[in-house]
Amino acid sequence: MTQAKIGDIVRIHYTGMLADGTTFDSSKEREPLQIEIGAGKVLSGLDKQIVGMNVGDIQTIEIPAEDAFGPHDPRKIQTVPRSKVPADLDVRPGMQLQAESSGGTPMTLNVVDVNSKEITVDANHPLAGRDVVFEVELTEIVRAA
Repeated sequence: MTQAKIGDIVRIHYTGMLADGTTFDSSKEREPLQIEIGAGKVLSGLDKQIVGMNVGDIQTIEIPAEDAFGPHDPRKIQTVPRSKVPADLDVRPGMQLQAESSGGTPMTLNVVDVNSKEITVDANHPLAGRDVVFEVELTEIVRAA
């Protein structure tokens, strides 16, 4: 059998879970995800583990936070004046806002707290600082490197 290697384009089905088993994403109801192994388009901890798999293999992969969504960075939590957000926008904790960094890069901000004067936002990925587990099935090697 041909084993997946760096540079191969492959298709995988996956289920992403937290350590307690809570599912946060899955491709099971969609088409398999197509990726190029080693291209840096998926979590590094996941990308590395696909290498060596054969079509049909199913593997459970535990990925520490630093190889998943990164560590939680307290510097990415900021409080901004309410006036920086359109007045007609009903901002509530848990919602996401789109913004631009000082360099013009789009970013997603998670609203943590709101009061009449300020809004606290968090630019960390919602899963930053959390270890994750993926169940991965290699469904196809589309093109070998």
